[in-house]
Amino acid sequence: MELLLPDQDTECGESVSSRRISNVPRALSSKRSKLIMHFDVNNTVQLFDSITGQGPRTALSSFLTTVTWGRINQKGNWEWASHVPSLNPPCDGAVRYDSQFGRLLDFTETADGCPFKKIFTDHLHQMEWTEPHNDLLSVTDEDGKQYHRIIPSFFELLDCLMSQNREFAIVFRSFGADLCETLEAIQVTLSGQHPQYQHLQMKHLPLTIAPGKIRCNKNVIELTLGSERISTKSSAKALYHYFSSLEGIVGFQDHFDWWSNNSFSNQGGKPFWIDSSETTIQHIFIDDNIRLNDTDTIVHPQEFVEDGSGTRTIPTAELYDICLVQTDLLKAIHDRHYFIKCMQQCEENYMNYIGLINEGILSHQ
Repeated sequence: MELLLPDQDTECGESVSSRRISNVPRALSSKRSKLIMHFDVNNTVQLFDSITGQGPRTALSSFLTTVTWGRINQKGNWEWASHVPSLNPPCDGAVRYDSQFGRLLDFTETADGCPFKKIFTDHLHQMEWTEPHNDLLSVTDEDGKQYHRIIPSFFELLDCLMSQNREFAIVFRSFGADLCETLEAIQVTLSGQHPQYQHLQMKHLPLTIAPGKIRCNKNVIELTLGSERISTKSSAKALYHYFSSLEGIVGFQDHFDWWSNNSFSNQGGKPFWIDSSETTIQHIFIDDNIRLNDTDTIVHPQEFVEDGSGTRTIPTAELYDICLVQTDLLKAIHDRHYFIKCMQQCEENYMNYIGLINEGILSHQ
């Protein structure tokens, strides 16, 4: 069914000019709580990694090894459990391909990976940049083709939130060193230079180009941004209140060595706080390395305990698709409303989650 979107102040849409699109997602929650959205960068809002040297082709190939599942059979050979990529195992006993063979950069060129070649080429094609060359908005891969630097579905979310006059902040959280380029690409877009999102220049949004840092040890977590310095030493809620007060777009480099020193488990992951007593603000973290297995996930979710004595670590499974979203990169590329739908789902699920706590079904003592 094809719909004509109303003006920007009534519905989430692709643009201010009421363009016709199909399969328009429903409007965001009428509750309109403030949203603090923490976004990973690589394999979430961009399809390349300047630190590892992966361009769009190798980054997509590597990602596919993390969402394809199978097992070693009795003859010692690999066999697929499904030929449909998925974030979680399609059946009991299935394991991710990368857990057995690593993240192959030429995965779809191998005998094992060839069944996924069409998925690879189709999604890579959707990321091709067909507009005039722009060093900040596009990247050139080893095949000589240019690709979007920022996945368009991110700009759709940004457009939707601004059109709805939502109170929100976008907080990029990356272990890498390419936050400046990401923030500059968004700045260029907001100045009207993105050919597909020129209408965004009419909307003012605070943006901090120079990223900050978050550093962790067993005693304290410290955030710095320019002259600002905030730590949990002064208050367990200091960083939570800081993030909750943000407006616009900002970025922070998280502490990779701390994650590595904690065996890549949630205990060393990117720190993230929620407060279930707060109903006017919702924090959401979107990252492709969020996993249901707490020994192999990238975010450390913590909630403040009711007696005010500190925080407790929340199992990822408890907040999955509520405050923690594992990026489905293929959907983010294919569906330009993907991130909008993620937000809608999280808002709805969060209200149900708070309801269970208020009814005493979930206890956070």
